[in-house]
Amino acid sequence: MDPFFLVGVLVCSVSAVLCVGASLLRQPPNDITILSVAAVELFLLAYSVGAGIRQVTGDPVLGEAWEFWGYLLTALVVPVGAFWWSILDRTRWSNLVLAAAGLTVFVMLFRMEQIWDGVAGL
Repeated sequence: MDPFFLVGVLVCSVSAVLCVGASLLRQPPNDITILSVAAVELFLLAYSVGAGIRQVTGDPVLGEAWEFWGYLLTALVVPVGAFWWSILDRTRWSNLVLAAAGLTVFVMLFRMEQIWDGVAGL
């Protein structure tokens, strides 16, 4: 397992749990939930740099490179969209959108790990 993947799982999971918890407590989006999604975005930026360095230094994507980078670019957009949603809709339901961003990025990270290792898709 790639250490970047494990860190991503942790960051996405913590973000999702915090956001679901805030929604269950009937809280509108607050600093904690918004910053947790910002942490997901920050992780993705670091992951992008790390993936670029890995590829340049001779650790190639064994699957389709265009698919990997497409997933990564899409994953970078998801937390930003969730952030804007939470700013525009200040209800507790926005926290579920923020939680969905963490879960979505987790699934995309899992698929990116498969693509990098050359595992055939489903």
